[in-house]
Amino acid sequence: MSMAARGSRSMSVRTIAVVGARGQMGALFVRAFHKAGYVVTSLDRPYTDEAIRAAFSGLEGPADLVLISVPVTATREVAERLVPFMPQGAILCDVCSVKVNPLAQMLETYSGPVVGTHPLFGPVIPEGFEPRVAVTPGRGEGAAEAVSDVFARAGFTTFASTAEEHDRAMAVVQGLNFITTVAYLAAARQTPGIENFRTPSFERRLEAARKMLTKDRELFQLIAEDNPFLLETVRQFTAYLDLAAGGDLDLLSARASWWWRDMA
Repeated sequence: MSMAARGSRSMSVRTIAVVGARGQMGALFVRAFHKAGYVVTSLDRPYTDEAIRAAFSGLEGPADLVLISVPVTATREVAERLVPFMPQGAILCDVCSVKVNPLAQMLETYSGPVVGTHPLFGPVIPEGFEPRVAVTPGRGEGAAEAVSDVFARAGFTTFASTAEEHDRAMAVVQGLNFITTVAYLAAARQTPGIENFRTPSFERRLEAARKMLTKDRELFQLIAEDNPFLLETVRQFTAYLDLAAGGDLDLLSARASWWWRDMA
């Protein structure tokens, strides 16, 4: 059940300013929110005083929600640039792939309502894939529910999460996935002639890694470096490698099958 379907909301959103609107994700949300009936204004670099004022005080009233869609390394800088112009009571929100640090930065920068979100998809949503959005409360009664309602009305499925819960999960889903992929392919390079022994399953793994390493490598590296739980997750993973080195493959296989057994 989405957050929007639970409880009463003490805040509502009618106007949205999307910051980083020329980026792929920013443009996606501009289209989605506009289609859902919201009044949407766009803001992108250069963030001049005039441009910010215009985006935050549009023709149909001040922005109720300011959505920052910028790289995680730019979150604090952009938030500091925006905050002096924020309409009173507006919700400040981000869409970064990590949550602990960006949420803390927004809370330090802005004294009003703050909410963190992470859309668990890219700018091109695969057909049949449920576009889920994690919503992490920061500050402001009803703010997280109001943001969840915005995403739900725009066709996304939302669920509640703490920033720590989110980052611990994404340390596996994104961080460990990236690290194990690059380590695996780097190790494969040490085997002479391996390109002649490609099986269908190996080809599938190569294809899955192609975009990660040729187009999104910098993004995954930034996400991994900013996740405070990644090193802990890597240490836990190496403990399982130690089991493999000791020959306990049956035990590992039994533990790995939990996903299909427990999630059924």
